[in-house]
Amino acid sequence: MERKTTLAGSGVQSWPRLLRPLLSLPIFYKVLIANSLIIFVGATGGTWLASHLNDSRQGLATPTSLIIFITVGWLVSVALNFLLLQIAFRPLMDLGKVMSRVQKGERSLRAPLTGLDPQADQLAATFNVMLEAIDEASRLRSTQIINAQEQERKRIARELHDETSQMLTSLLISLAILEKSVTSPEARERIADTRNLAHQTLRAIRNLSIDLRPSALDDLGLLPALRWYIKEYQQKCSIEVEFSATGFKGRLPAEMETVLYRIVQEALTNTARHANATKVSIALREEEGAVHATISDNGCGFDVEALMKTPGQERGLGLAGMQERAVLLDGSLDIKSRPGAGTTIEVRLPLRQSDTESVPYAELTPSEKQPRGGPVKV
Repeated sequence: MERKTTLAGSGVQSWPRLLRPLLSLPIFYKVLIANSLIIFVGATGGTWLASHLNDSRQGLATPTSLIIFITVGWLVSVALNFLLLQIAFRPLMDLGKVMSRVQKGERSLRAPLTGLDPQADQLAATFNVMLEAIDEASRLRSTQIINAQEQERKRIARELHDETSQMLTSLLISLAILEKSVTSPEARERIADTRNLAHQTLRAIRNLSIDLRPSALDDLGLLPALRWYIKEYQQKCSIEVEFSATGFKGRLPAEMETVLYRIVQEALTNTARHANATKVSIALREEEGAVHATISDNGCGFDVEALMKTPGQERGLGLAGMQERAVLLDGSLDIKSRPGAGTTIEVRLPLRQSDTESVPYAELTPSEKQPRGGPVKV
């Protein structure tokens, strides 16, 4: 059933039609108009009474002097009333501005606490708590969605590796045995073509499994997984990648390793698809209680603001996803680019004291074990 919202029940329709526009004004102007009317009536009545008494005694007052006296007194009273109301309603006005900007999408804003009005401060504090709760719920929901995606990626990757790949391997073995058992050259050629197709399919499934969730990320950690991925990336895309990692004493939390791996993966994918770059530099470092990642390429660059505002762009969605992953760990991701000047992505993820594990990385290169050192070409 369609519901219609009316003013019935609020008492507004019971007022005369001419007063309804006044009732829709902000409370500040309602109080200002009401006080001004009170002042006007008081000033007029008081002046008239004073002049009447004065007339009865001296007969000196004139209509013009009465009007001037009333007008000046009324204007001064209204001005003072306006200033006092501005001061009194300032906290509510500021809160209203913040609410309007939050409604337009500026979710990081918070209402100021002025200390001028305890009730207004309580209202602002309640509003801020509500925003924090909404942000926390949104962050938790996004984290759950991303974790669920990663778990599903892991499950599908393992099924592809353990089941589909094994079946294709069995098929290849059977084809090899069959090829040796036949004598017809035409049949052997067809079997060889089928075996090559099975090889390509197995390679494609293997690459898909790795893209979904590399087992090295879970088993060995971030740096070995990135080192292996970059090596495969260079062979597939013919783009030179310079990789360095400094300051790492042990493995990072699993969630942080996943975020960093996905950010680097998305950045390299964008470079291969859109940048026309010949070289990429990736630098990871752990210092000052945070993990920093800088990814730069010498590609064609782009207008970041224009791309992020364009709806439906695959590249824009990828960049937004990278930023969302960083924000979920209370980190930041900045994208610097302009047409013809390449692209640089800077990531910072804060570390808690309990975040770094004592488990060392497997098969670290000497440069990765050193807290300082030059870049290493993978």
